[in-house]
Amino acid sequence: MIDTKLIPRTPEAHEPPMLIKTMLAQSLKYEPHREIIYRDLFRMNYVQFNQRVRKLANVLTDLGVKPGDTVAVLDWDSHRYLECFFAVPAIGAILHTINVRLSPAQILYTMNHAQDKAVLVHEDFLPILNAIKDQVETVDTYVLISDKVYADPNAVTAPDGFTGEYEELLSRASDEHDFPDFDENTWATTFYTTGTTGNPKGVYFSHRQLFMHTMGLLTYICGYQAVPFSSTVDVYMPITPMFHVHAWGFPFLATMLSIKQVYPGRYEPEVLLKLLLGEGVTFSHCVPTILNMLVNSPVAKQVDLSRWKVIIGGSALTKGLAKAALDLGIQVYQGYGMSETAPIMSVTQLNDHERKLSAEEQINLRTRAGRIAPFIEMRLMDDDGQFMPHDGHSVGEVVARGPWLTQGYYEDPERSAELWEGGWLHTGDVASITPDNWVIISDRTKDVIKTGGEWVSSL
Repeated sequence: MIDTKLIPRTPEAHEPPMLIKTMLAQSLKYEPHREIIYRDLFRMNYVQFNQRVRKLANVLTDLGVKPGDTVAVLDWDSHRYLECFFAVPAIGAILHTINVRLSPAQILYTMNHAQDKAVLVHEDFLPILNAIKDQVETVDTYVLISDKVYADPNAVTAPDGFTGEYEELLSRASDEHDFPDFDENTWATTFYTTGTTGNPKGVYFSHRQLFMHTMGLLTYICGYQAVPFSSTVDVYMPITPMFHVHAWGFPFLATMLSIKQVYPGRYEPEVLLKLLLGEGVTFSHCVPTILNMLVNSPVAKQVDLSRWKVIIGGSALTKGLAKAALDLGIQVYQGYGMSETAPIMSVTQLNDHERKLSAEEQINLRTRAGRIAPFIEMRLMDDDGQFMPHDGHSVGEVVARGPWLTQGYYEDPERSAELWEGGWLHTGDVASITPDNWVIISDRTKDVIKTGGEWVSSL
């Protein structure tokens, strides 16, 4: 960096930090009466959502959660998870989104490594917790989550050792809570990614990084013509786990824009299709296996899916699946990123010329890894650390820099140094990049685990 002349500052001038609470506050400014929906069990508007977030903040602080403490969540995609996305970081605590697809031993490692203080756990995951609970080192508070309470509030009793049930605790809490200001570089979230060897690695993100990632999505997904949130009349339903890289960051964007949101809970084909059609869902993201399941459902050929826009990640979108989706009117796009990049680094974007191409030519573009996202620097590097040209032919490892990339792995300086060798984040992916910024992934420099249809290292 060079020395420059900084702007003078008036002592009383306010310079607002980039905090997650700021995105939450935006949800009340435009369409506060739009809904957030959980399956066929629960509905609320953004006014009620904000009240519930403040209630959760009070519950957590009353339970002794302090700034810097870590709060872990094991839940399906739900309105409760969304409330945790905002309430936990907004009180200065750290949200640990536990990957329920890890083995019990790996989950135990992540809980101890992250030093979780409180755990919110859906009853479906109690067998996992019960298998490791005696070995958990730092947790002193457990809160039960149950769907049964929406049919009968008295139907659930929290197990021994639990403080209570989520909805019951919220019902007794005040909805008055003044979220404080603090440094925007405060740790906001953490989760763990795995490779073929060694313990899971903890990646982490600050309020500023998540704020900037949301601004990147806003620019790329809303600002350009080709992809998804073209307006706030869209209806959003994630079909990737909220524990996986904050559901790719879209819940933050959808909330900030007060977009109607639909959360499907556990992924069940009939429930997904019912919500998709019944709630008028227009935008989702998922892995190819989920899209393939829905495209090949008998119902899909009997209904109009022409308003549905889907970003695919986790593994490559094949030309066959892209064609099958497009034949049903579904607009499909490929995204690329990794756990360490929060995750968005590129998404399909067709420019004016490309939108006039034939269907076959467009499929060739849609099945690439997308165009490089705003604010992301992406280069190709050879084995000697030299940059390769973006000519569509030269191949090298994808390296990147940007305002929302993780700064390292928690308490793992050796692997952090490898990740950021030479001042660029090394993805381990091999690709070429065209002169007009299309990314074409061709291989990986090392193996990674694939679980549940997801490459853990990719978006």
